[in-house]
Formats: sequence, C-alpha cells, structure tokens
Amino acid sequence: MNNTIILFYSQTGITKAVAEDMQKELGCDIAEIEAVEPYGTDFDATIKRWQKELEEHTKVAIKPLDVDLAKYDTIFLGFPVWGGIYPPTVTTFLADNSLAGKKIVVFVTFGSGGLESSAAAVAGAQPEATVIPGYGLRDTRLKRAPEEIQRFLIEGGYIKGEIAPLPEFSASVPVDAATTEIFDKACGNYPFPLGTPVAVAERDIPTGKEYKFDVVTRSPEGVEGKAIIYVNVEGDAAPEFTKVVR
Repeated sequence: MNNTIILFYSQTGITKAVAEDMQKELGCDIAEIEAVEPYGTDFDATIKRWQKELEEHTKVAIKPLDVDLAKYDTIFLGFPVWGGIYPPTVTTFLADNSLAGKKIVVFVTFGSGGLESSAAAVAGAQPEATVIPGYGLRDTRLKRAPEEIQRFLIEGGYIKGEIAPLPEFSASVPVDAATTEIFDKACGNYPFPLGTPVAVAERDIPTGKEYKFDVVTRSPEGVEGKAIIYVNVEGDAAPEFTKVVR
C-alpha cells in the first residue's frame, strides 16, 4: 500500500479511531488534517463558531501536512459530517490541494447520515479526481467499526480476504405494527424528527437482522420529502438505526 494514504480530520476523536482501525487493515501511511485553532468538543460552541464562519465566508486555517501527496495514487479521506458535507478544515484542504487523477475513497462519521452527500461534495470540489463513497459509521456505533471496516475493505478489493456476501433486501412492503415498533424504538430518542415510516424491507446479517425503511419527512417549513433509514436488530440489543440517506 505504498501508493495509498489515509488523511483524516477528527474533532472529537471518533473519526481518528476509525482512521486508525482502517490503517491497521491497510498497512498504509496516515496523516491528520488539523485546524490551527481547534474547534474543541463542546457541541454548542462548535455550532456557533461554524455558523459564524459560514456567514462571514471564513477560510479556516489548517496546519501544513507533513506528507508529499504526489507520492499517492489513492487517498482515503475521512471526516465527521457537518451539515451534510465536510467540515471547514476539509474545505480548506480541498481548496489548497489538487488531487487530479487520484482515487479518493471517502469515509465519514455522523450523527444520522451523510456519506453520499459528502462524497458528492468532495467530487464537486475535486472534479478531476475519482471519488468513491466508501464507509460511513454512526458515532454511537464505534464498537462495530473494526468488523465493518474489514468487510468494507474486502468487499471493495482494497485488502485480500474472504467474507460471505450479505443477501439482498426483500421486497418492500407496507409497515405494520411490529415493524413500526422497531422503527420507533430505534429512532424515537433521536433529538431531531426523522420522519414517518411507510414501507420496509429486511435481510439477515451476521449479527441479526437489518431493516430498510422508506420514510416520509417534513421540513420545519412544511415541505414533504423522502428518506431511507437503516435499522439493525442485533441479538438482545435494542433496535438501533445505523444511517439515514436523504
């Protein structure tokens, strides 16, 4: 993996832990994107600063990377999802570096989702690179990262190994009382409304069962939308949603 590097930005340490798990599997170089003025871990303070930077179009200063990006053909780029895309530190990195001709494999951590939208934003910022939506992990599921990362890397052909493929989801059917209860248990404690489930598909996974809910959402302005929410039921554990795709 001499032509591969993991670059990551981590605010709270969760993305760093995922990056380090990935580096153990890949055996490649790794480097951290760091803000000159760190954001810290206070949620409200971070939101306030971030909104001010957006309003004032502030370019957040980052520390110089002690790596020669020209050496690498493949970059695994990791970060926490902020507002559906990458944080300002990654905005600066993408603005200051041309990754033309390289493969960028995006991996993210999030509260609800954002892998697909983040990868699309990276592709927009680096149109001459090949950008691949890679791996996403909800913050509350860090304990699952090692096994999920290994599966992702084997399935993607990034490392050698054999792993049983997951079955396809069943056909979607309207939700009933039992599946609605599973959805409510998984999503009811989330601090923001995630919508109303209308249909569900399911499949067996090594740790239990995975559900894919089609959900109707409504914005604060009353605009109706759609989303897909994935929920795992693993052993005796409570149902847990793993990601939202909007």
